[in-house]
Amino acid sequence: MSEKVLMKGNEAIGEAAIRANCQCFFGYPITPQTEVAAYLSRKMPKIGRTFLQAESEVAAINMVYGCAGTGTRCMTSSSSPGISLKAEGISYIAGAELPCVIINIVRGGPGLGSIQPAQSDYFQATKGGGHGDYYMPVYAPASIQEMVDLIQEAFDVADIYRTPCMVMGDGMLGQMMEPVEFKEREQREIPNKDDWKADGLHGRKVHHIINSLALQPEALERHNLHLQDKFNTIKSKEVRYEEYMCDRENDLILVAYGTTARICRNVIKSAEKSGIKLGLIRPITLWPFPNKAFEDTVNKTSYGYLSVEMSYGQMVEDVRLAVEGRRQVNFYGRAGGMIPHPDDILIKVKEIVGGER
Repeated sequence: MSEKVLMKGNEAIGEAAIRANCQCFFGYPITPQTEVAAYLSRKMPKIGRTFLQAESEVAAINMVYGCAGTGTRCMTSSSSPGISLKAEGISYIAGAELPCVIINIVRGGPGLGSIQPAQSDYFQATKGGGHGDYYMPVYAPASIQEMVDLIQEAFDVADIYRTPCMVMGDGMLGQMMEPVEFKEREQREIPNKDDWKADGLHGRKVHHIINSLALQPEALERHNLHLQDKFNTIKSKEVRYEEYMCDRENDLILVAYGTTARICRNVIKSAEKSGIKLGLIRPITLWPFPNKAFEDTVNKTSYGYLSVEMSYGQMVEDVRLAVEGRRQVNFYGRAGGMIPHPDDILIKVKEIVGGER
C-alpha cells in the first residue's frame, strides 16, 4: 500500500494527472489554481512529457483541441473567468468528439470577482458552457483524496466516450492541504483510438479529419442525434453520488456538493441535538445529475429538500427538476467567496421544519 502524503489540493491535481498518464498540459495562470500549472511545469519536463504555458486561455484550449486530436492524453486547468474564455474551444472539442480533462477551481464572480471559493460556475459547467447542444461529465470532489481519484476517473471516461470531462472544485479545495494516497487503480477498458485519431501514422490511404463543422443541416442533425445518444449512455452508466443518513425517515434532506457537503455533515450532527433528523444527498457527478437519489428518498422526507450552495441558486434548479413537485424544495446559499456556516444553515433548517422537537 502506498503511503499518504500531505499535499496542497492544486499540487495533488498535478500529480494525479501525471499518474493518470497525462502526456501534455496546456494552461495559463490564474488564481486560485495557478499551483496546478506550477507543479506540472516542474515535473512534466523531467519525465519526458510536455508542459506549455500558452499566451492566453483561448490559446491553451485550442492547443488541447489539437493535442486531443492525436489521441494523446492531455489536460488544461483554469478558474472561472479563464473557463469562460475556453468555452468556445470546449464546444469545438465536444463537437469533434475528442477526449480531454479540464480542471476548474472556482472563484467568486461574476466578472473578475474575487479569488475566494465559490460554486457559482454550476450552470456554466453542467449546461454545456459553450454554444450548441452538448454536455460533458462534470465531477465535484469533496476532498483532496476524492479529487485525485476523480481526475484519474475523468481521464478514463474521456477516452471511453470521446468527450471532454471537467473536474470542478472550489478555491478552498485547491488551496487547502490534506493527506492523500495515490492508490494503484485498475484502468477501465479504453477503446482503440486508431479508428479516429489524426497522428500521421496511417499512411496516405487513410485520412482522419478532426472537425466540428457540418454545413449541411441534415448532416449536422445526424451528428447531434449521435451526440445525444452518447449523452444518454453516459447518463445511464456514469452517474455518481453519495447518500448520508438517507436510509431512514428524515424531516429534511440536504443537497450539497464539494466543500459545502462537508459543512452539511456537521449540520446533521448539530440538528440531531435538537431532535431534527436530516439526511444528505451529495452529487459527485453534477452532470449527469443523480436523479435516482431523489426517487429513492422522495417518500422518506417530511419537509422535502434543502439545496445548500456557495451560489445564489443554481443546483437547486436541477433538484427541483428531479423532485418534480412531489416535495418542497428549499434553498440556502452564500456567494462572492462567502462560505455557508453550519449555524446559519441550521437556522434555515429550523425555519423549514418548525424549530426544536
